[in-house]
Amino acid sequence: MKIEDILNLTEGTLVNTPKIQAIEAATVFFSKVEHGDLFFSSNQEEIDQAIANGAYAIVYDDENIVRKDDEIAWIKVSDIQLAAFKLIRYVTLKKEAQFFLLSEHELTFLKMILLHKNNIAFISKDWRKTFEMILNSDSSLFVGTDKELMQLIKPDVQKLSKEVDGYLISDTLFRSTFKVGGFVYQEKELIPFHLEYLLRVIDFCETHELPYSVERLKYTKHFTPVFIDGKLKSTKASKSDKVAIFTDNISDIAKAREYVMRSNMWVKSIVLTPPKTKIPGIDHPHWFKTEDEVRDLLKNMHYNYAFIYKADKSILNTIQEEYSLF
Repeated sequence: MKIEDILNLTEGTLVNTPKIQAIEAATVFFSKVEHGDLFFSSNQEEIDQAIANGAYAIVYDDENIVRKDDEIAWIKVSDIQLAAFKLIRYVTLKKEAQFFLLSEHELTFLKMILLHKNNIAFISKDWRKTFEMILNSDSSLFVGTDKELMQLIKPDVQKLSKEVDGYLISDTLFRSTFKVGGFVYQEKELIPFHLEYLLRVIDFCETHELPYSVERLKYTKHFTPVFIDGKLKSTKASKSDKVAIFTDNISDIAKAREYVMRSNMWVKSIVLTPPKTKIPGIDHPHWFKTEDEVRDLLKNMHYNYAFIYKADKSILNTIQEEYSLF
């Protein structure tokens, strides 16, 4: 690529009169710089190393950078991250790549049911890793959950909005039987209000001819129930009336509590959160600062369901890798 093309794409300013006229490739990691490459950085040590590795051009946004080699091209931009993604937009147009912004739940289910990931790339929340991935990937289909980053790549990034035909047949808070694509899936480890995410993901897989299997469903990191006894050891549902539900998001807690109130009025539920966390419908959740405080609350309080926000299930004394709720 010619230096003048880089200037046009990044909207940068050439601050010297270099001898070189074009570059071979681009990177944001100095360790990957090879002879003839363009390097994006505003770190003096990284730039010096990149030049030693053979960089032909430097894109930077820090006025304090010292130009130690005037034979290469020095391109000053207003924002190095934005400049890098302006170049990426050009690359994606040539690749005819498609980008989709997913929710965290949708991404979890997509990774879960995919049989292989040969035709799709998952975008990192680290913009440098994302830059390298898009630049070097053979994939033409990219998905990610970081809205700000995804819009840097493609301002009008698509979301998963469609759904295949599917519906719940029967459910409890911890298991769902549902029909989708003409098949009935019985007693799956699926929270009933997570079905909407799954249906959108199935539609996405079918639209883009990605092989998948609903049989791979299991509880997600977003909502993990563990039945426990009085000593906080995991056990079968038939042997306990207590379940600790570990969740990483407030929305699922609110939906689960609504579900419980509609279907099981007799169930006593409590919510445990880090200090000053606000949960819809609860004036004063039980706050904890340490894992010991979580264990003490679980041992000493009366409840059937304990929703635990931002704590790992490993805080319990014994957790089996596989357990049954029935």
